[in-house]
Amino acid sequence: MLELDARIRELLRAGQISEATTLALRVLGPEILGFLSGVLGDADGDEAFQSFSEHLWKSLDQFKGLCTMRTWAYVIARRAISKFRRGERRHLEGRVPISELQDVLEEVRKTRTTLAPDRQRLTKLRDELKIPDRMLLIMRVDRSLSFEEIAMAFADDPDALSAEELKRESARLRKRFQLVKRSLMERLRGGPSGALA
Repeated sequence: MLELDARIRELLRAGQISEATTLALRVLGPEILGFLSGVLGDADGDEAFQSFSEHLWKSLDQFKGLCTMRTWAYVIARRAISKFRRGERRHLEGRVPISELQDVLEEVRKTRTTLAPDRQRLTKLRDELKIPDRMLLIMRVDRSLSFEEIAMAFADDPDALSAEELKRESARLRKRFQLVKRSLMERLRGGPSGALA
């Protein structure tokens, strides 16, 4: 991923935002689409992915490289989820797709895979979680993000986090993750199924 970050910064310095966005979507798009679909479901995740792609296009020139491009993509994806949940849907806003990205978006969508049957039960339980817990679980388990990366992804402005704030938020998310994981394991074993706090 370090090569991706270096290449994107190089393209941005050259003023090639379209090329930088296309590269980011080709490399990170399938992962982000899977994340959005995991949190919102396939149809809603697809709509949020379109919003994510547009926002990436419009904001990539603000990428400072203080976090990785992957983490930046999760920040934008989390914002797309928030906008979607507030009802800010594309068809209601009257926006049109970015024509330059349509081929890349179609390419990314074709990579969507179906879960193996043994993961479907866990996925069903995960889908019953509150959205923030679902995002946390997917980022940590399915995407193997560190707690520091997750803390940045959950921040409104990851570049503004001090080292102490990042450490504190990472510790809080680690504890939250342990609670979510423990609850899911109990439910998988048929134990208590109360709602997560």
